[in-house]
Amino acid sequence: QLQLVESGGGLVQPGGSLRLSCTTSGFSLDAYTVAYFRQAPGKGREGVSCIGAGGTSGHYESSVKGRFTLSRDNAKNTVFLQMNGLKPEDTGVYYCAASRSPTVQTMCVMNYLGDLSNKMDVWGQGTLVTVSS
Repeated sequence: QLQLVESGGGLVQPGGSLRLSCTTSGFSLDAYTVAYFRQAPGKGREGVSCIGAGGTSGHYESSVKGRFTLSRDNAKNTVFLQMNGLKPEDTGVYYCAASRSPTVQTMCVMNYLGDLSNKMDVWGQGTLVTVSS
């Protein structure tokens, strides 16, 4: 069974940084489009960032652009979401997800993050990020 494992969440003060990790031992992540979503308390799930299969550059939702960086380490079969300049509104459960769909790849490259959530094939368990003083 394909599975993603996430880590790196926690409590951080406003302006602080966290790095989330998304990895798997069941398949090669480089062949998949990988995306991060978040769900704030009482709100729906929203797309935060994605990186295409074989891609080296991430695509970002406007509120995190310039603060978050999505990258791959293929040797570790891991995708990292580096989050700097965190704000209280970044609080939520963060999920990574992966898909081999060419449609998802295209949507990611075109930054259609809002439409990706119901098209992903494999999901992580989620990790809680709390930004508070």
